[in-house]
Amino acid sequence: MEFLIIGAGIGGLATALALHQLGHQVRVFEAAAALREIGAGVVLGANAMRALDHLGVHAAVRAAGSPVTSIGLLDEHGQVLNDVDTRAFTEPLGYDNLAIHRADLQRVLLEHLPVGCLHLGKSLTSFEQSAAGVTAHFADGTQAQAPYLIAADGIRSRVRQQLLPAAQPRYAGYTCWRGVIEAAALGLPPGRSTESWGRAGRFGVVPLGTGQVYWFACISSAEPQNPRYRAFRLADLQRHFAGFHRPIPELLALTTDEQVLWGDIIDLAPLPRFDFGRVLLTGDAAHATTPNMGQGAGQAVEDAAMLARCLQEHPADTTAAFRLFDQRRRPRTTRIVRQSRQLGWVAQLRHPLLVTLRNAVMRRLPAAVNTRQMAFLYAE
Repeated sequence: MEFLIIGAGIGGLATALALHQLGHQVRVFEAAAALREIGAGVVLGANAMRALDHLGVHAAVRAAGSPVTSIGLLDEHGQVLNDVDTRAFTEPLGYDNLAIHRADLQRVLLEHLPVGCLHLGKSLTSFEQSAAGVTAHFADGTQAQAPYLIAADGIRSRVRQQLLPAAQPRYAGYTCWRGVIEAAALGLPPGRSTESWGRAGRFGVVPLGTGQVYWFACISSAEPQNPRYRAFRLADLQRHFAGFHRPIPELLALTTDEQVLWGDIIDLAPLPRFDFGRVLLTGDAAHATTPNMGQGAGQAVEDAAMLARCLQEHPADTTAAFRLFDQRRRPRTTRIVRQSRQLGWVAQLRHPLLVTLRNAVMRRLPAAVNTRQMAFLYAE
């Protein structure tokens, strides 16, 4: 069978790999003229690493990243609010949580795809679906045809806009800066990821291995694309987070303006369906989530592995495989989208009394709550 895949991000490349391994022909169309090494860090949960193992690239991905074995939630002074040793959950699965630069993950996936399957500079404008197949139309005037089309073109998916025009990205109420820097001199503990919550915002630190660190900083904003925050430079971030504990000021001091990426945090309200006959929505096109649970890229990878499984169960009826994919994936991704958005709301609280109450609750959070959340994420 032949598939058109729109989008060459993590989800699109993982899906192409899954289909290629089943012997299907794939053509991946990417709007960008080149796959540049941009982006920041990403954490792949053990559930995503298990899915990558099903795709045959676990070893290569793991070699390019660094395991995350503990997650610390701190206040702005560095006092522990909650601490989780994730090895108790990941070791029984046989997979690590992994921090990796997004560009490295993309590179590994691309290296395992056949030469010539990726087509760059192909911005989708529309598609047509008939009993015979799907025709995709691109901005350069070309078109492509195949029996099936898979949308992996992100939260602003052109495919989804055509199918569900009312399903638009929604603003989460806060904006975020990200950077990946060389910070070996700080001697941060390997394998320990932290997130610090304060009234001024929150700041995350994720070691990527070989001295690299991925950091992110979130500030609440009543309006999206706030001109004040659009104009922020590194010096503004340093002033804003000056009261936060070490090593946050030191990390910002090691960063340059050129290393900082900025954008509002947005997600997608749960959709009523992912399958549309010969067309299937996957990844952020289907279930974009806020990053609070570290599951965005991981769920796209899970999509690829599950799609392969559904196609194996329905080798003679791809539309039935698409329906089965929808039945299996939508409940899980819906729960993650909703839970992640709620967690972000709690993390971004600013009222002093609410912050004090939240921190007190987090310090007394029973271990069983963490266990339930981890068990859910790592479940098949």
